[in-house]
This record gives sequence, structure tokens and C-alpha cells, in this order.
Amino acid sequence: MPSITRRRPRNPDGRAAVEARVLEATERLLREGTRFTDLGVQRIAAEAGVARSTFYTHFRDKSELLMRLAGTMRETSFERTGEWDPSSPDDPLARLTEIFGDVIRIYRTYAPVLAAVSEVAAYDEVVREYWAAGLEQFVSRTVHALRVEQQAGRTPSDLDVVAASRLIVIGGDRFLADHVSTTTADPDTDAAAARELAATWWYGAYRRPA
Repeated sequence: MPSITRRRPRNPDGRAAVEARVLEATERLLREGTRFTDLGVQRIAAEAGVARSTFYTHFRDKSELLMRLAGTMRETSFERTGEWDPSSPDDPLARLTEIFGDVIRIYRTYAPVLAAVSEVAAYDEVVREYWAAGLEQFVSRTVHALRVEQQAGRTPSDLDVVAASRLIVIGGDRFLADHVSTTTADPDTDAAAARELAATWWYGAYRRPA
């Protein structure tokens, strides 16, 4: 599994280093249980060891900060799922199950950020549209993949690829977010969750019986 730890910049005194400190400080506060809405810029800046004015030099506002945090999680997840080839001669279902296991670990790492996105999206249209736009990109990619499979005769021709893609992508995202946020969702259940999600994708869309 590729590393999901943010790389530290080569220049420790540069702009990237300051931004990394603010992002890491915010993640740390969220992991400690502080609600994002209750986090003031002054507290974030103090935790990061920077001045309040420095925060605004690097981030327009808290919404931009949250979108940066969410973007890191989203890009890492999308990169991992993008490695899957449904037409591979090697067991594609087993491979997809393995990938979803990694994605669940990514979601677990960023669970406090996901909770913050859900919290803020309820009242911040910019954050809500940002997260939705990311999912739409994933939906589009899945639509393309399913159409390729249809054209090759591996996916039934009567499958509605747009509806199926929205179901497995948006539904899958909500399932994953719920899985890692529910107090009863023990990490020991992750393997079963990955297996069932992969089977839903595979048998529900990619290799649905004709």
C-alpha cells in the first residue's frame, strides 16, 4: 500500500513547510476530538506555531484549509482505486478487495477530516460542492471504465452505466465514511467490509449476470 503520510517538503523554511505545519496541526486537533466548527484560526495558528497573519498568507479561510485536508485524502484514495484493472487476467475481484482494504485504512486515517467535511458541508456551499465535485470525477471515471467493459462484451449491454456508476461510487463513499465513523466499526471488521464492497462493485455492475 502506498504511503498515506504527507511528505515533508525539502525546504524546511519554505512556504510548503508552513502549510504542512498548519495542516498537520489541524489534523492533530481534530484527532483529539475538537469539532472543526469550534476551531478558531487563532488556535490553529498557535498549534502550528505560526502567527494568525501567517495563516491568512497561506489559506484564504478555514474552508480552504478543510478542502486541502480533504483533498489529500481524496487524491490518495482515487490513486489507489485507479490502479485496478477489471480486465486483468489475475483475479480482479481479489485485487479490488485488496485495494478497498487499503482505501478503508485511508478513510480511517482521515476519519476526523471526513467528519469535519460532513459537519461543514451542512452549511458551507463551497465545501459541499468541492466534495461533490470530487465524487463526480470518480463517477465519470467509472462510467468510462464500465463502457469499455460493455464494448468488450464483459459487462451486460443492458446495464445503465451512469446509474450504476453513481450507485457504486456515491453509495460506496457513504458506506466507507459510515464504516470508519461508527463506534461499533472495529478495525477487525475492515476485511469483511472491503470484501463486501468489492463484491458489490464486481457482481452488481462489472460482472452482473446477463
